Amino acid sequence: MSDRPRDDAFTTPHFESAALVVIDVQNDFLDGGSSPVPGTSDRLTTMRTLIEAFRAARCPIVHVIRLYEGADVDLVRRAALLAGAPIVKPDSGGAQIARELLPSPDVQVDAALLLSGALQPIGDREHIMWKPRWSAFYRTTLQRSLADWGADTVVIAGCNFPNCPRATIFDASERDLRVVVAEDAISQVTSDRLADALGLGAVAMPARDIVTALRVAS
Repeated sequence: MSDRPRDDAFTTPHFESAALVVIDVQNDFLDGGSSPVPGTSDRLTTMRTLIEAFRAARCPIVHVIRLYEGADVDLVRRAALLAGAPIVKPDSGGAQIARELLPSPDVQVDAALLLSGALQPIGDREHIMWKPRWSAFYRTTLQRSLADWGADTVVIAGCNFPNCPRATIFDASERDLRVVVAEDAISQVTSDRLADALGLGAVAMPARDIVTALRVAS
């Protein structure tokens, strides 16, 4: 399934200026959660390996999460949530990021801070960010933050490729960012879904190759 970096001056990843965007890896979306996404728990070890490599390279990491409260949610989920569906509610255990991915077991999501639009720092060049819809760029400061960090390449990992990762990939492409899909660190990846991303100029790589590329770049 992998598509190795191509000899293209405009789409080839720059790993020396890459940021990792980890999407929606929260307890409610894991096995045993209130709204589990198949395959997400199985990919936690690979996600952790990728995150640790970005920490070692001192490259930016953004854990992008959902917090469902009131009517500020996707239309397709609004009826269920207004009826009281207990999914990633602010300050709930289900809204917390999978502990395997955190720099410290003491880290807790600060819902009030995130819902205000601010980033929550949790480590050296590592933050949590809330997004209200599918894409990590919609009504967030992600684009500005990437520019501030000098990042022109985003590596996408996390939960449920056909929804939030795919929307983020499309929006990253619209912003002229180089995009890497960590194909074995995202749940619900299929060949057809991945082909859509590759058609936009994204590059698909397994986590082990991304880790190697980071080491070479640093």
